[in-house]
Amino acid sequence: MADPAKPLRSGWTTGACAAAAATAAYRALFGDGFPDPVEIVLPRGERPGFALSTRRLEADSATAGVIKDAGDDPDVTHGAEILVTLRRGAAGSGITFRGGEGVGTVTRAGIPVPVGEAAINPGPRRIIAANLLRAIDETGGPADVEVTVAIPGGETLAAKTLNPRLGILGGLSVLGTTGVVVPYSCEAFIQTIQRAVDVAVANGMTHLAGSTGYASERAVQQYYGLPDLALIDMGDFVGGLLKYLRAHPVPRLTLSGGFAKFAKLAEGHMNVHSSASRVDMAALAALARTHGAPPALAERIRAANTAMEAMELAAAQDVPLADAVASRCLNAARDILKPVTVVDVLIVDRSGVVVGHAGP
Repeated sequence: MADPAKPLRSGWTTGACAAAAATAAYRALFGDGFPDPVEIVLPRGERPGFALSTRRLEADSATAGVIKDAGDDPDVTHGAEILVTLRRGAAGSGITFRGGEGVGTVTRAGIPVPVGEAAINPGPRRIIAANLLRAIDETGGPADVEVTVAIPGGETLAAKTLNPRLGILGGLSVLGTTGVVVPYSCEAFIQTIQRAVDVAVANGMTHLAGSTGYASERAVQQYYGLPDLALIDMGDFVGGLLKYLRAHPVPRLTLSGGFAKFAKLAEGHMNVHSSASRVDMAALAALARTHGAPPALAERIRAANTAMEAMELAAAQDVPLADAVASRCLNAARDILKPVTVVDVLIVDRSGVVVGHAGP
């Protein structure tokens, strides 16, 4: 765990690690030996050096490995080894990419990689290619090479991600547009939200449901009879989903979440993680008053230990606080989304029961 007294440490994306391994393998295969550490150039000009964990030279190929360091970000691939094997490609083929062990294969439309190809996203492909072109220029080696990226154990790690739902089967995706992992920016999570939307739309979904967790996801699926493909795990990043849907509108959206998280959304917080926002108990008490709570109840709500306690206090006296919070969430969502998207909000308790609703 990171020391809260120290600045959080940035790390490197899977794509940056693959670029370093590819560069080392190319130089080993075509004359220079394995550079260790190996330096690469990232899109914003950083020039990090990477130590090699694996180096293997054979008659027609070279393999190099880098252990991924995601810094202080809670990245599922932190500590994984990223392996790249370089082979000479067919004349005129240029730089081509293949997926090895632990790298998934795209099986559904909507991912920015064609169906049937390895899930190595365009950003990492550009970073790898740019660094290989530098090595080609500096060594005078061939420009036609085959790059195979592998992540041993990646299929097991992928079970902890949304890849199976997105139709990326057999392993992980190689991600990262800048090469740098910013701690707790959760760039990869937001990119996954975006890809989930793209896949759903590409496969004909017109009603999407963004949920903050498992209970709310199951509840909204049952409430509307939605297929798995329409379910978007937005976690705490409500704003990440809404902003993407503003740029890529869909006909209908349902937001589904727990009372505490949506109490934050009702106050305009688009990141509802506990580290980013707090429930405003005074605001809940004031909202309860506008919906019929007597002063004594409003005071008990203001003094409640948790948002769940506040909701239960209101419900016990038939004050529709959950509906009121849902209505405010609806307004917050409509402020971001374009009018072409019809939106509604469900609030779900811990047992998966819908306790609040707003919208059509």
